[in-house]
Amino acid sequence: MPVTAIDSAITLADTAQLDALPLFPLRNVLFPGGLLLLKVFEARYLDLASRCLRSREPFGVVCIAQGQEAGASGPGFRIEPVGVLAHIDDVDSEQPGILHLRCHGSQRFRLTSAPTQDSVGLWSGPAELIDPDPLMRPSEEMGACVNALAQAAARLKEQDQIAILEPLQLDDAGWVANRWCELLPISITAKQKLMELPDPESRLRLVDQFLRNKQVLMD
Repeated sequence: MPVTAIDSAITLADTAQLDALPLFPLRNVLFPGGLLLLKVFEARYLDLASRCLRSREPFGVVCIAQGQEAGASGPGFRIEPVGVLAHIDDVDSEQPGILHLRCHGSQRFRLTSAPTQDSVGLWSGPAELIDPDPLMRPSEEMGACVNALAQAAARLKEQDQIAILEPLQLDDAGWVANRWCELLPISITAKQKLMELPDPESRLRLVDQFLRNKQVLMD
């Protein structure tokens, strides 16, 4: 079956969705505006994808703080309380029983109580949305960081590596910081903490400091 395009401007149908937000735990951190490629084959997540496609509503991506992706359950399994909504843009179902999803991250959310599993093992939980990053231009001293991201995006595009969704938003400090957070070789724990930061300028400054410490950026 060919790839099917799904309207990317999907919003929550109503706030009731957040009363039992379906969750997809991953050993990864999704950022607002980020690209997420998923290969789905477990029955519970195939069901999640089907439901979200029918309702045109997002699901929540949460980072696994303790435990493994395989099975995504068991004693001691724990997920982070802050995640990001994922919207399905495209789906490919060439192989029976397997879906390849192309998604994008939108708004952050916070779980308001412990998530639960249903009879098929799908996680869900009540959540509240977190205000999006305020739109602010990167300061002049962040210019090298912004330019380096533009160059990295161009190189990735030349190599046909889809890592950054277009259009580029280089005049948005939060967007620039988020894209660097996805690309940098830092721990999942560090990515989670950066994603949760409410101030996009602080997030960008931390990224800039990391790049300078690694001599990716020079004065």
